[in-house]
Amino acid sequence: MQPWPRLLATFVAVVLPVAVQAADGFDIVSLGALGGIQDGNLSAHLIRPHDDDRAVTCDAGTLVNGLRVAEERGSLGDVRLTPGSAESRVGHVLTQRIKGYLITHAHLDHVAGLVVASPDDSKKPIYGLASVNAALVDNYFNWQAWPNFTDRGKDPQLKKYTMVDLAPGVATPLRDTKMRVTAFPLSHGGVESTAFLIESDNDAVLCFGDTGPDAVEKGARLGDVWLAVAERVKQRRLKAILIEVSYTSDRPDAQLFGHLTPKWLMASLHDLDRAAGGGALAGLPVIVTHIKYSLTREQPQKKIQDELSAANDLGVRFILPSQGSRWHFR
Repeated sequence: MQPWPRLLATFVAVVLPVAVQAADGFDIVSLGALGGIQDGNLSAHLIRPHDDDRAVTCDAGTLVNGLRVAEERGSLGDVRLTPGSAESRVGHVLTQRIKGYLITHAHLDHVAGLVVASPDDSKKPIYGLASVNAALVDNYFNWQAWPNFTDRGKDPQLKKYTMVDLAPGVATPLRDTKMRVTAFPLSHGGVESTAFLIESDNDAVLCFGDTGPDAVEKGARLGDVWLAVAERVKQRRLKAILIEVSYTSDRPDAQLFGHLTPKWLMASLHDLDRAAGGGALAGLPVIVTHIKYSLTREQPQKKIQDELSAANDLGVRFILPSQGSRWHFR
């Protein structure tokens, strides 16, 4: 065989299969976009590799209603049901496609959908830091607030949900998926919250629970997360960040209660940019979650978007989601 045909054969046999199997990023659907008081649209995001239909959620403040809205918006259009099946698309995704829940902290607006959907849900794991899982079992699945669908706590344990404690900084496979997760503790006004680094092949997304700025929280937990992911950012392997901005920048620091504003988010993203060597955040999608619903006539989204745009000297691609939105980040 001549050299060029031999090289071509090698390319077809070795390079092409690798290319076909290469990572293609993540699909994310916003099941609950807001924080605070708007029941039915509270913190929850469905996350899966683009080339695999097995998903997890980052938080679960809203599940069934979020899936319903996502279906109405066409964001579940690729979900195929068995011909003749009586199950709905919402029911199929809840019980068959969602393989587990990553819970950042046990505040009600991050877990309400999980709790109320549990009677009709399927068996699966709940992943969280040990303090978070303990709070879920003690405060909700305790036969007073709700039946105990977990494998811990007060008898009888119905064992629908297996509670999996995550060790900080240790990558853990997510059962029945091709993903793995690493948990990083966050400070949320005296409550331990979590950032989850979710990886599949060489791609990753980073999903934050509620967190205050390090300067206000008197710690370095946000900075520790940035140091941990900086190399992935530099290599363009981090495909998206989901992080909260609860209030506009005129909110006094003493009234943040463990949350971020556009001013504080931009200051923290500058820390990430420095850790990644500078100029590394241009084009990086940052989904701004947990904006607090307001009972005034004007919602804060536009002002938050304007403040982020005015301060965005890093070239970040800010996204303010609405419920049911879907993206493919690659």
